Amino acid sequence: MIQTTAQRVGIFIDVQNIYHSAKNLYTARVNFQKLIKELVGDRTLIRALAYVIKSETALGEQSFFDALESAGLELRIKDLQIFAGGMKKADWDVGMAVDAIRISSTLDVVILVTGDGDFVPLVEYLKWGLGKHVEAAAFMKTTSSRLIDVADTFVDLSKLPKLLMDIPTKRRGAKQSNSTNKKNKK
Repeated sequence: MIQTTAQRVGIFIDVQNIYHSAKNLYTARVNFQKLIKELVGDRTLIRALAYVIKSETALGEQSFFDALESAGLELRIKDLQIFAGGMKKADWDVGMAVDAIRISSTLDVVILVTGDGDFVPLVEYLKWGLGKHVEAAAFMKTTSSRLIDVADTFVDLSKLPKLLMDIPTKRRGAKQSNSTNKKNKK
């Protein structure tokens, strides 16, 4: 499909999938603002939704959510489910699929930013049931080969320039010097 400015695009981002892939593969963070810009191109962005999980103990989580919103993403937030016995569940697969189907009537192109093969039935339905052009975008190394095969277009995020940013590291010396300074003051 040739991209035109008349195409209406919706982006649905599986944040946990993309965040952890970038962190584990490249020890990096994703520039979500750049991601949206690269995926949309000259087309018309209708909606960009990011699906996130809220935990009770994650430090810096709210600032991450604020950064996503600043990048132009609408957040869909779900609390981390913790079951008796300690098992945890944190996914948005069904919610993301329902939103993509619900919003698809206003879109020409649906972009799923995930490497999760569980979205294959959604891609097939959007394509064959609703006649939508479906693009998948993720890191090739952590993407289901079946998802790549069924999508009309696959975008390997590792090939997009300046998409990844270094993860800031804590300065170990800073903590040590603070404790040293406290000792010296006594």
